[in-house]
Amino acid sequence: MDVRPISGASVGGRSRGRNQRLALVTGVLLLAVTACGGGDDSGAGKNNDKKAPASAAAERGGQSEAVVSIAPKDGAKAVDTSGALKVSAAKGKLTEVVVKDTDGRAIDGKISADGSGWTPATHLSAATRYQVHAVAKDSAGRTAAEDASFTTLTPENTFVGNFTPEDGSKVGVGMPFSVRFTRGITHPADVEKAIRIKTEPPVDVQGHWFGNDRLDFRPEQYWKAGTKVTVKLDLDGVEGRDGVYGKQTKTVSFTIGRNQVSVVDVKKLTMKVMREGKVVKTIPVTTGKPGMETWNGQMVISEKLTVTRMNGETVGYGGEYDIKDVPHAMRLTTTGTFIHGNYWGGGAFGNYNASHGCIGLRDVRGGYDKGVPAAWFFNQSMIGDVVVVKNSNDRTVSPDNGYNGWNMPWAEWTK
Repeated sequence: MDVRPISGASVGGRSRGRNQRLALVTGVLLLAVTACGGGDDSGAGKNNDKKAPASAAAERGGQSEAVVSIAPKDGAKAVDTSGALKVSAAKGKLTEVVVKDTDGRAIDGKISADGSGWTPATHLSAATRYQVHAVAKDSAGRTAAEDASFTTLTPENTFVGNFTPEDGSKVGVGMPFSVRFTRGITHPADVEKAIRIKTEPPVDVQGHWFGNDRLDFRPEQYWKAGTKVTVKLDLDGVEGRDGVYGKQTKTVSFTIGRNQVSVVDVKKLTMKVMREGKVVKTIPVTTGKPGMETWNGQMVISEKLTVTRMNGETVGYGGEYDIKDVPHAMRLTTTGTFIHGNYWGGGAFGNYNASHGCIGLRDVRGGYDKGVPAAWFFNQSMIGDVVVVKNSNDRTVSPDNGYNGWNMPWAEWTK
């Protein structure tokens, strides 16, 4: 019997082949899906855990959360010289703040203990451009920086300080550093802070105001011989009074010479000249007569004049005297007390008091004789030497009458 294949069987065979191939492909796809998806126990979870540290490191290396702020804003003009400059940090701590002017001079300042702010230690100069660079770090150690520049105001009204002693001078142990300002000062603390004094060897030097236009500096005791004094007047930009700014920047240096202190005893009519505490010469003197007594107290030689005119009208004595050629005169007070040569006193020296308040030493008219007491003392003295007067019937000289602050107790001087 002939058996013929049914045509449908052939079709069915081909379908089975295709189905087998489809099943194989589907199995491969299922395997791939299983490998990528995985379950809780698959290796995929472990792979994600390994990626976490790398992802955190990338995040730490990103942008810092710290925010640096600078006041005044970048490009600001006519900025005040005090109180306007401030640097702060939020969400972080300041690590560096640099403020410089166009000449590269840095402004000192201090970052606060918590790192949140920085303020300058001093005022800024007027009419000056400053550049600010500030850096802060956030809790992850990432840094943020900010830069700005600004220009300070140009003042319409200014002041300076006229000072003594002069730069490079050598002075006696009683000489204070004295500054007289051209305008009355109503912000004394700011002005005093801008005058810095350094000494070698070191000694505490304090300032005292006489009125609102004079500031004197001295140590508690007389300067030690050989002391080197350096004063920095950093007044440029200091607001001494409302709307009035300093315009002076200067360094002044002077040296203290040998120690010479001379003691005048009014009752004994003598002056003992002492060097380093030892008497080197005793000189007969005449001082103020009754009713015109010489001040008591410590007085500093502030001026030396080989010859000068003395007129009673200038010190309130009318026309009692007018001597045009007083020799070897050295000023002790602003109001006209001198220690000077006297060629008209006759036998007064060492015997009786005959002056109008000055201390007189025997001299010759014209002052040509170097051997007379007045000439000797004049040549042995320097600006800043001390002359002490005692046993007078008058009161003690005022501390501001000349450079005579030594008559003020230290506790009062430093108030």
